[in-house]
Amino acid sequence: MFFFSKCIKSVIRRSHIKKGYCNQAKMVRYLGQEEAINIDTELFNDYKFSVDQLMELAGLSCATAIAKCYSVKHMAKKSILVCCGPGNNGGDGLVCARHLKLFGYKPKIFYPKRAEKPLFYNLVHQCVSMNVLLLNRLPTLEETNKEYGLIVDALFGFSFKPPVRSEFESVMDLLKNTSVPIASIDVPSGWDIEKGRPSDGGINPEMLISLTAPKQCAQFFLGKYHYLGGRFVPSKLEQKYNLSLPKYEGTECCVALK
Repeated sequence: MFFFSKCIKSVIRRSHIKKGYCNQAKMVRYLGQEEAINIDTELFNDYKFSVDQLMELAGLSCATAIAKCYSVKHMAKKSILVCCGPGNNGGDGLVCARHLKLFGYKPKIFYPKRAEKPLFYNLVHQCVSMNVLLLNRLPTLEETNKEYGLIVDALFGFSFKPPVRSEFESVMDLLKNTSVPIASIDVPSGWDIEKGRPSDGGINPEMLISLTAPKQCAQFFLGKYHYLGGRFVPSKLEQKYNLSLPKYEGTECCVALK
């Protein structure tokens, strides 16, 4: 009887742990656009993080989350198309591509409008030095569906305001029509940061990797994998904005929300 009672308590305890984990993910606060901008500003000004420091941590967490969901073995015969925009989200994508290369994947970068700042020049140089191919044109839909096993969407971040500029219309059309799964960094490109998918449907990523804290549009994400990355938020800042971030296990730099 004692043994049976002990087993029942153990099952209940495990159930509570699992339930608590799920509740923990649901408790995470979703940020509006202005709040996300303010938190970034405070990280730079008050906590003295540099842009490239946060970018490195964010990009590494994105590559790590991708590796958890799309194994090197699974992607052995396919490349990963990393689509980068001109802002910090694109910089996260460049860092992510470099780490994916180090992890044993075959990333290729499409970077149609390069930022002219030294930071972005250095990020591109690092990728090229590691034999990451920078494409000189956007692959066709047929080429994409045949050659790639994953697309990393690093075009627009949380400062995006519609409409999509003309130089990105072709890559957005590709993302909307491809059969290749998409992993979006922080915000699915083209989505309203707070209201979610645009009226035309927009892109439909299979994976979303939120950074710092999820943005409000993440509430409308219906894909298979949702991770949180960017394990760099000081506790005082988390408390100030009531972020209720989930616990990162051990030395992990990302955590599953879904």
